[in-house]
Amino acid sequence: MSTPPPAPLPTWLRRKPLTTTRDVAGHGGGLQRVLGFWSLVAIGIGCTIGAGIFVMPGIVAATHAGPAILLSFVLAAVACGIAAMCYAELAVLMPSAGSAYTYTYVTLGELAAWLIGWNLLLEYGLSNSAVAAGWGGYVQTLLAQVHVHIPPALMVATGHPIPNAVYQAAGVVPPAVAEVGWLNLPAAIAVGLPTVLLLLGIRESARFNNAMVVAKVAVLLVFVALCLPAVQQAHFTPFAPFGAQGVISGAAVLFFLFIGFDAVSTVAEECEDPQRDLPRAIVVGLALVAALYVSVTAVLLGTLPLAALKELQEPLAKALEVAGHPLAAGVLSVVAVVGILSIILVAAIGQTRILFVMARDGLMPAFMGRVNPRSGSPAASVVLLGVVTAALAATVPLDALADLVSIGTLAAFSAVSAAVIVLRKRAPELPRGFRAPLVPALPLAGIGINLWLMSSLPGPVWIRFAVWMALGLALYFLWGQRSASAKQASLELPSAG
Repeated sequence: MSTPPPAPLPTWLRRKPLTTTRDVAGHGGGLQRVLGFWSLVAIGIGCTIGAGIFVMPGIVAATHAGPAILLSFVLAAVACGIAAMCYAELAVLMPSAGSAYTYTYVTLGELAAWLIGWNLLLEYGLSNSAVAAGWGGYVQTLLAQVHVHIPPALMVATGHPIPNAVYQAAGVVPPAVAEVGWLNLPAAIAVGLPTVLLLLGIRESARFNNAMVVAKVAVLLVFVALCLPAVQQAHFTPFAPFGAQGVISGAAVLFFLFIGFDAVSTVAEECEDPQRDLPRAIVVGLALVAALYVSVTAVLLGTLPLAALKELQEPLAKALEVAGHPLAAGVLSVVAVVGILSIILVAAIGQTRILFVMARDGLMPAFMGRVNPRSGSPAASVVLLGVVTAALAATVPLDALADLVSIGTLAAFSAVSAAVIVLRKRAPELPRGFRAPLVPALPLAGIGINLWLMSSLPGPVWIRFAVWMALGLALYFLWGQRSASAKQASLELPSAG
């Protein structure tokens, strides 16, 4: 008697065959292969180094770790390094756009992939909206120094009360009766500029990002060089005033300054040599960021006393003034403002590529997966997400939603770590150009760290996360499941890998 064939997997458990991701990567899916190694490194750095490094070290040192924040940075870098190793291994095996979404589809199945993609779209969108909203405040401060003022009603989200600080920055006396904002115009502009670049193509976007990364790294290196002579050893005593717990809690806060390296894997189909360059760019980019963070923070702590750091909004600029370089402080502030645009640009690249791949798989409307043959850009996805993100940044106060970025990122990191374990067990014979060490112990440690960090987030964040997940589940079962089935049937793909 012949053995009956195994029962097919339920549609929500079907997996994308690994060969499919490689076939698509082979011809680029319409995307242009123009990114070399250093452009990939710049994408990781561009999405990682933002306004946080100009503000957060002083706050975390003053309230969590003291000078032992240097150890906190090392711990945070190691925690992110675990995820980076997992991303690097899977990026070589599946050099296809989509990042964690694609890896999850191949290893854990369609529904899990949908939820990861759904979360990544939220993560990138909210992150960009929040960064853009903050960018407006920096622009207002800079313009005020040359006596140019933006009307307060155009600096605050629609219907949101205008804070007194906005009136003061605009040179206006706060009214007796509270007023509300019309829209945050600079935030919309901050999203619009990178959106136009993306429509021009990935080559032009990469060139702009490369320039911004060079400027940001250069100004931070100049900061280290100029302030190093002003470092006082006495500022490092006591080294750990908050004890070991302060070092750990500081690492939990600083962990999110390293998020962004995963954006490198979203442009896998636009790399000239993904097998060689992707894993190296992920690891090298993260290592460079960690070294820069530690160097900048060490010099900052040595230049300013710990007690002064808690109240400073621009501690690096203040340190340059103390060291006798006020002109350099002004340049640093300008570069910080302009450099923020590279964060928005790279996050938008990641978001549009994930939406593009989901559409190609049938899990989003088909028009989102079309590529403009002239620019090599998924133009419909770029325009749609640019409009939505700009509208959010201009009209919605996002303070309460910011932590959703963290929880979405940590969920994606956990899925990637699990994907490495699953694929090592399911297909151990596959040639791996890069192998994450100590599997499964290392990915399991990464999952544990991610879950611990997620558990530290407040209850309201979990409620909002649950609501977003419920919406995602409803959309998948009401539409996405059927759409993906029709797409796979048209391509004659097997239902399980």
